[in-house]
Amino acid sequence: MTKDTVLVIEPDFSGHRWRYAEWAAQACVGAGYQCVIVTASANATHPLAQRLAAGNGTDATADLQISFVDPPADAGRPGLGSLSYVRFFRHFQHIYRTISREYHVVQVVVPYVDYFFYALPVLGSPFGSTPWLGITMRATFHHHEAGVRAPRRPFVNTVKGQLFRRAIRTSGLKTLLTIDPTLADWCAQSPASGAGPGAAPVRYLADPCPEAAPLDPWAAREQLGLAAYGQFVLVYGAISERKGIFELVDALAARDDAPTLVIAGAQDMDVRSPLLRALTQLTPAPVVMDRFIDTDTEQALFSACDIIWLGYKGHYGMSGVLVQAYRFGKPLIATADGLIGWFCRDGELGPVIDELTPDAINQALDTLLEQDWQRPSAANGAHLLERNTLAQFKQTLQSALLESPKLWTASECQPGAATT
Repeated sequence: MTKDTVLVIEPDFSGHRWRYAEWAAQACVGAGYQCVIVTASANATHPLAQRLAAGNGTDATADLQISFVDPPADAGRPGLGSLSYVRFFRHFQHIYRTISREYHVVQVVVPYVDYFFYALPVLGSPFGSTPWLGITMRATFHHHEAGVRAPRRPFVNTVKGQLFRRAIRTSGLKTLLTIDPTLADWCAQSPASGAGPGAAPVRYLADPCPEAAPLDPWAAREQLGLAAYGQFVLVYGAISERKGIFELVDALAARDDAPTLVIAGAQDMDVRSPLLRALTQLTPAPVVMDRFIDTDTEQALFSACDIIWLGYKGHYGMSGVLVQAYRFGKPLIATADGLIGWFCRDGELGPVIDELTPDAINQALDTLLEQDWQRPSAANGAHLLERNTLAQFKQTLQSALLESPKLWTASECQPGAATT
C-alpha cells in the first residue's frame, strides 16, 4: 500500500535553506508521514543529500527520502517566464507533478515560499487541489507599520500588501507560517491584512538553530586551532557584502588593539577576491574558513568566539545567527535595521548601531571589549528568542500539518482562483 507522503520542496541548499528543508522533513516524519525532500540535482553533492542517500534516503520505502528534479526546459520561456516568481512557480509545479506519479502526495511543505508567493493571486496553487503549507521569510511590506526600521517604499509596499492579501486566499494553502513575529501580529491586528474567513491563517514560526550546548571556550579554541588567549569576533554564515564585512574590516584596521576576526562560511564569488585583499590590512591575521561549516565546527565557533557580528546592511529579515548568539550566551553587535534591530532594540543582547561607520563600530567594540559583558537577568520575563528552539519549530509545523484542511471546490482549484 502506498504511504501518505509529504513533499518538502527546496531547490536551493545554500545558506540556511538546507537546514529548513531537513527540519521540516523531520517534523513531517515525526507527525507520522513518509517525507520526500525534493531539490535540484546540483545539490546531489551537498552533505545533507549525501547523508540521506547513505542512510537509504533513495529507497522508496524509507520514511525520509531525497529526490532530484530540475526545472522544466520551458520554465523561463519568454513572456511571464522572464519573471522569477513565475519561473519558480513553474519549477515547483513541475516537481509536484513529477513526484506525484510515484508517491501518494497528501501535503506539500514549501520552506521558502517567497520564491513564488506573489505569483499566487494570478496563477493559483502550483499543487492542484493538494493542501500545502508555506513559510515566508522575506515579507517586509508591513514593517513600517510594525515599528521595524526599513526603507519606506510606499508604492512597492502597497502593491505587495495587496498581493499578500490575495495570496493568503489561494486554493489549497492551509497555513502561511512566518519567521517574522511582526507579520503574524500585523495580520491578527490590522483590518487591512485580509485575514479572516476564506484566508489561510498566518502564524508565527520561531526561527530555530541547531540544538547544541556551548562547549568550554578553551577546548573549543583548541579544537579550531585558535590561540588560547586574545579575543575573537565571529562573522558567520553565507558571506556576502550584505554581511557588512568590509565595514567591519575597515573598523578593525583602524584599531591598535584589534581582536582577531574569524570569518566562517562559504563566500560569494564576487566577494572572495576583494575580501582577500581587504584582510591583508588586519593585525592579528584573520582566521578564514571559506567552506561549508558542519555542525560540530559551528558549535565550536560559537563557543570559542567572544563577540558575534550582526552589523548587516540591506538585510531586513530574520537571522539564524542572531538565534545562535542568543543560545550560546554571546554578546553581539547588531544593525538597527530590520528584524535584527527589532529583536535587539532594547540593547540587552549587545550594542545596536545606527550606521556602519568605523567610529560607530569601534564604539560598540569598545563597549564589549573593555568591560565584562553580562546579559541582563530575565526579571521582566523571558526574551522572545527563548521560543526559537528546534522543538518549538517542529511542534508548530506539526500542528499545521495535522490541522484539517479546508475542502476546496473544483472551481477554487483552478489557476487564478485566488479571491480578493
